[in-house]
Amino acid sequence: MTFVPVATADELTDDVPLACEVPETGSGREDDGELEVALVRHGGDLYAIENLCSHGHVPLSEGEVAGRTIECYLHGSTFDLRTGRALNLPATQPVRVFPVQIDGDDILVDPDNPLNFEEN
Repeated sequence: MTFVPVATADELTDDVPLACEVPETGSGREDDGELEVALVRHGGDLYAIENLCSHGHVPLSEGEVAGRTIECYLHGSTFDLRTGRALNLPATQPVRVFPVQIDGDDILVDPDNPLNFEEN
């Protein structure tokens, strides 16, 4: 795993998404080298979800957090913060979620190993 720092803990407010650019790690990840995640702290848990709605292609960080979901502001699709699964239309495709950890005051994300959840 290749964890990279993306933010500090004092930048987060509970249930308010924070857009963060993820630096390239040089390990050949599958995207084009540019990745942005939305960090969300909810109920003491920390989530890193790809910051791009799979339907409207707008930043999820501009949406609202409710429980363990984030809503796209453009068309109202919601995504599970734990799995990235699209929970309602118009989105039908999931978004990637990434391992996240805290090291001191730093928040680290592993962009090279998105979590893989099977659809139920």
